[in-house]
Amino acid sequence: MDGDLAPVPELARCARAHDAWLLVDDAHGLGVIGEQGGGVLEHFALGSDAVPILLGTLGKAFGSFGAFVAGSAALIELLIQKARPYLYTTALPEPVAAASRAALALVRSEGWRRERLRALVRRFREAAGAFGVSLLDSATPIQPVLLGTPAAALTAQRTLAAAGFWVVAIRPPTVPAGRARLRVTLSAAHSEAQVEALAQALGHACAGVRNA
Repeated sequence: MDGDLAPVPELARCARAHDAWLLVDDAHGLGVIGEQGGGVLEHFALGSDAVPILLGTLGKAFGSFGAFVAGSAALIELLIQKARPYLYTTALPEPVAAASRAALALVRSEGWRRERLRALVRRFREAAGAFGVSLLDSATPIQPVLLGTPAAALTAQRTLAAAGFWVVAIRPPTVPAGRARLRVTLSAAHSEAQVEALAQALGHACAGVRNA
């Protein structure tokens, strides 16, 4: 919710010191972070020795459906034989699996999408600053605008919706009390004009909340 990255290398060292396994759920990083879209593990140059269990979703950057667990052959066999949620869940339809494989190939081969996304994030942060919008420190496509109270976040959300922008208000218990926020999520499909218009609309929405 803060658009930040977990200190995975430090967590891996701690897990190794205590003979534990580290599990990383990289729902938002896969496809987006890393030179080839390998997520936080690629970003930090970590392998399966440091992170024995990787969880990922196919419904975000991959634009498909479902999720996966990656790990050793022994781990996967254990899950197949013992994991009740797996045992009683039907397999993904073949077209969904094929779409996911095609998306994975695009993620690997079309790095320009990540480059464009990074450029849009930089442009958004510059424009937001120019319009007086205070953002949390995030270099990822998730750009939180901290507003404090649920009422302020909801008011800003309604103002943006009226202007044609869908930006969700995130409130407790999803975030701690006093840290309600708008959660801006950028994608490579957005244009620079859209990003700049959103920053301007955010400036207006935030000013309205401050003056309320």
